[in-house]
Amino acid sequence: MNQIRADFDARTIVVYQAYGPAIARPALAAKRFVPPFSRTRMTWIKPSFLWLMERSNWARKSGQEHVLAVRISRAGWEEALAAGVLTSHDPRLHRDPDEWRERFAAAAVHIQWDPERSLRGADLQQGSIQVGLSRHVIDRFADAWTVDITDLTPLVRKIHGHLKSGHEARAKALLPPEKPYPLSPALARTIGATA
Repeated sequence: MNQIRADFDARTIVVYQAYGPAIARPALAAKRFVPPFSRTRMTWIKPSFLWLMERSNWARKSGQEHVLAVRISRAGWEEALAAGVLTSHDPRLHRDPDEWRERFAAAAVHIQWDPERSLRGADLQQGSIQVGLSRHVIDRFADAWTVDITDLTPLVRKIHGHLKSGHEARAKALLPPEKPYPLSPALARTIGATA
């Protein structure tokens, strides 16, 4: 099952990214992405907190020491999804692999489904979305869609500390709230969502 679960309200959705201090600190100070954040390479945004915790090893990997909660407009999020092409061929969406390859090569946004993660990093039987924004849309992400950027690194350390000391219930109570994100049938089909 591929389902977007996220922390969102009527206007915005939170996506997560992990960066080193050189990018994270200026972004936090400006509440938007500023140099040395690169607008010429793809950046990946993820609405699953636990997926990013697995990827960044709870903000302990080099270059991923700061976990940012990036609040963006739902209009921008859905604009990105609508422009997306899956990173692998799906016969339900493309006639053949050649058609998919052609669309993928031209896509401004890449959509990838990876296994969602549990609190302790185990693969779950549910897909978790990653959205890759190419240089063709990154200006819109940085300048038009981003509403706020918050440093979640202290929270990440606190949750991970509870986990390490065997207090799983305490860790779980601190997780950001995530619930199923509503999608139109057309948008769900475009991105390969199944729930």
